[in-house]
Amino acid sequence: MADPLADLTAAGVAIWLDDLSRARLADGSLARLVRDCHVVGVTTNPTIFHKAISGSDLYDGQIHDLGARGVEVEKALRAITVRDVAGACDLLRATFDASQGVDGRVSIEVDPRLAHDTEKTIVEARRLWWMVDRPNLFIKVPATTAGLPAITACLAEGISVNVTLIFSRRRYAQVMDAFLDGVERARAAGHDLTRLASVASFFVSRVDTEIDQRLDAIGSVEAKAIRGAAAIANARLAFQASDEVFTSDRWDRLARAGARPQRPLWASTGVKDPAYADTRYVLGLVTSGVVNTMPEATLRAVADHGTVRGDTIRDSYDDAAEVMAELAEVGIDYDDVVGKLERDGLTTFQASWTALTQTLDRKLAAAKRGRTERDDHT
Repeated sequence: MADPLADLTAAGVAIWLDDLSRARLADGSLARLVRDCHVVGVTTNPTIFHKAISGSDLYDGQIHDLGARGVEVEKALRAITVRDVAGACDLLRATFDASQGVDGRVSIEVDPRLAHDTEKTIVEARRLWWMVDRPNLFIKVPATTAGLPAITACLAEGISVNVTLIFSRRRYAQVMDAFLDGVERARAAGHDLTRLASVASFFVSRVDTEIDQRLDAIGSVEAKAIRGAAAIANARLAFQASDEVFTSDRWDRLARAGARPQRPLWASTGVKDPAYADTRYVLGLVTSGVVNTMPEATLRAVADHGTVRGDTIRDSYDDAAEVMAELAEVGIDYDDVVGKLERDGLTTFQASWTALTQTLDRKLAAAKRGRTERDDHT
């Protein structure tokens, strides 16, 4: 029988799930995806945790205990999310060991409200690394201007990092430079580079969503002709840049010392426009040495009707560059697009974090009131 997910794996794409919840851990659904669907990693973000914690009663016992003890909401939130991430790390530990530390990774994100504060981001990353205490953890740090030195600092301390919210190729170049700086500093500090890892989460579908809206507003024949072409072209050119960095002399010196390359990770791969094929951001970005993190619906779509036709990136650089040139010709300001996407993405995660904090705060207060009422009757 055809197995498109196996074909994708054979083509060199690591399949990660863009979702985590206590329900997935408790009912075995994550374990089944690992066993049956070639899933070798998990990513999370504040929106995923908001959905998980707000929509399940599996957290109620822990929330009750935290509330009864009077634990403040920020500490309670970290206790809850760390428990889920540690559980997923344990589930994927065999994958981590079998891949010699390449896959089997689980990501947890620093508080998105710290995205413009370098020092607090570093402190938060350090705290999460200590709290989860698993070798197959990734700390997610946003690729903001303030995030770049935090990426370097974390890697220099031996903390493995998933750099998130990358939309522009210019910012991606800065991320790779921050990665190299961090690995060089880790080497100088005597860290074992074979245990240090990183991925760079380059967001895909949101680029088409934003640019298609602008193309529709322009409304010309030329603009309509390139709808839906921007996101994949942008990602392909990002991979080209990555290929150049990780074949450079600077990288070769680190590789000979045991360093692992920072893999591109295709994020935001669920299709937003129903007019597009639901597998486009997976099948259009196939090459060896990358990660594709998918929501389960996208993963199931690929498994059901995806056809992997080999590498769809390395021979497409000229076509991708032509797409970007055509976008500029019809009036699309690339820098304005990616700047807006970074701001919007960060705002979305901050809003999810705030909403989750407020929901949890109410539940903790209810648990604390229950304890107080019981104390009053004794």
